[in-house]
Amino acid sequence: MGTSSAFSKVSAKLASVGVEQTTNTFLQDCFKQFGVTLVPVGENFSEALGRQKFEACVLRLYDPQAEKILNAARNSSSNRRMVIYGMARNTQEALRFSSFGINAIFDEPLERQGVLRVVRATHLLVIHELRRYVRIPVVTETTVETGGKALVGASQEVSAGGMSLRSTTPISAQDNVRVAFTLPGGKPVKVRAQVCWSRPADNLYGLRFDNTDDARIAVKAWIDHYLELV
Repeated sequence: MGTSSAFSKVSAKLASVGVEQTTNTFLQDCFKQFGVTLVPVGENFSEALGRQKFEACVLRLYDPQAEKILNAARNSSSNRRMVIYGMARNTQEALRFSSFGINAIFDEPLERQGVLRVVRATHLLVIHELRRYVRIPVVTETTVETGGKALVGASQEVSAGGMSLRSTTPISAQDNVRVAFTLPGGKPVKVRAQVCWSRPADNLYGLRFDNTDDARIAVKAWIDHYLELV
């Protein structure tokens, strides 16, 4: 009931770059209930960025033009803060362009509940309620050192107090976990953390940063800069 009415006055625009009509129709149906309108964009994405303001864009990360599209998005003076959704067939594709600050991944083949879950977790960024949303969705390679092993995964969301990540290797609760990652445009971070929740069936894990480790301050500084908070 309240979803469509709550966001009926929002006019956030999502640029769908180089995606065919069938998928656009599917994505539009998922985004519209959160107040986001999908705008199909063909080959001239750079020109479109010069003419319109987009709050977000979506592209296939295995598109031969993916790097060109991402460069255009992040170098656009009025659109560089847009939320970027990438469609990927595997983790390798998802991490390939992590330096561009991709915010969220849609796993292909697309599945409605999976897409809605991602949109629900990220739509506040798209409609610019940034100051109320302190968990930043961002996909970057993450290493968890635990029990003498180094497990490699991909971050899902990062906050000043912790992060969630995807790992195909199970992560169990440990006293001396260290997590290492580099946020887009930032320096490498290595911080102590504990596993605070896990969903092994979905390969998802939540980590809480050790509040005595000053390395977490760098994460908060990055988030403040990302949100352009004073």
